[in-house]
Amino acid sequence: MARVLVTGGAGFIGSHLVDALVDAGETVRVLDDLSTGRRENLDRSLATGRAELLVGSVVDPLLAESAARGCDRIFHLAATVGVRRVLSDPVAGLRNNILGTDSIIRAARRSRPRSLVMFSSSEVYGRTSGGALAEDAATLIGPTVVPRWSYAAGKVVGEYLALGEQRRSGLPVTIVRCFNTCGPRQVGSYGMVIPSLLRQALLGEPLTVYGDGAQTRCFSYVGDVVRGVLSLSGLSSACGETFNIGTDQEIAIIDLARMIRDLCASRSEILLVPYEKAYGDGFEDVPRRVPDLRKIRRWIGYDPEVDLEKLLTVTRDWVQERLAVDATVA
Repeated sequence: MARVLVTGGAGFIGSHLVDALVDAGETVRVLDDLSTGRRENLDRSLATGRAELLVGSVVDPLLAESAARGCDRIFHLAATVGVRRVLSDPVAGLRNNILGTDSIIRAARRSRPRSLVMFSSSEVYGRTSGGALAEDAATLIGPTVVPRWSYAAGKVVGEYLALGEQRRSGLPVTIVRCFNTCGPRQVGSYGMVIPSLLRQALLGEPLTVYGDGAQTRCFSYVGDVVRGVLSLSGLSSACGETFNIGTDQEIAIIDLARMIRDLCASRSEILLVPYEKAYGDGFEDVPRRVPDLRKIRRWIGYDPEVDLEKLLTVTRDWVQERLAVDATVA
């Protein structure tokens, strides 16, 4: 019988989490509709016999309840992700994210796991910019006429649902807000910047940077994030708490593109693309987004072990392998 449920476990972060759990000797059940996740991400864990895959949507309350039954730890990652997917159908994204979260909370309320970790996002901070963002910083979401903010709104509602249930029934919920988690298995199809730029550099295509490239972000290695999440999941005192997780190593996107070009020994030009050309009229971006990591450092001594250069190197190697496989198949 599975002891751990991972929703969205065939996705990028989810599959790395499943691998880590299986490596630790856990028996894992994955619930994923494979809309963006890939079965191949789970090949290694499924081959051990200690992981199983249920194909279906967490939005289905009966399926979520069945999947959660008997599990003493739940990690909820299933969500609509990526700027392009959110903008292409904001309504579907909102329904999927909010109803999926509500469904897994209801299932957990019945199965009573010893921990439920809800994956949220730095997007909940919305337009808030400037200094490093602490967990108690005000949320400033943009106007409803700008579809981009629907993702942030959905994540905020999910956090309210989770923390409200924790206060109401004592459900052991911990929330983690991820800041640009990256690494092998992440694809650029939905607007993820690092795999997109790496692929362009390796193919000799122009590196597309949106806006003027001065906007800054902090890119964290998926293995560091998984390690931190697993530490929090075993900490009963973390129930009802929210934690930023990631790295505070900051870089402008134009400098990231230059770094990737050098790493790939590429002669690609860097092409600045106006936001309206990439995403349509009215798109809004945030000039700076940096996490304040003091809380998670205090609680579990968390510190990222993989810097940006190493992150880019291991991801480049994975993208190269994928390109080689694609070329062989073609």
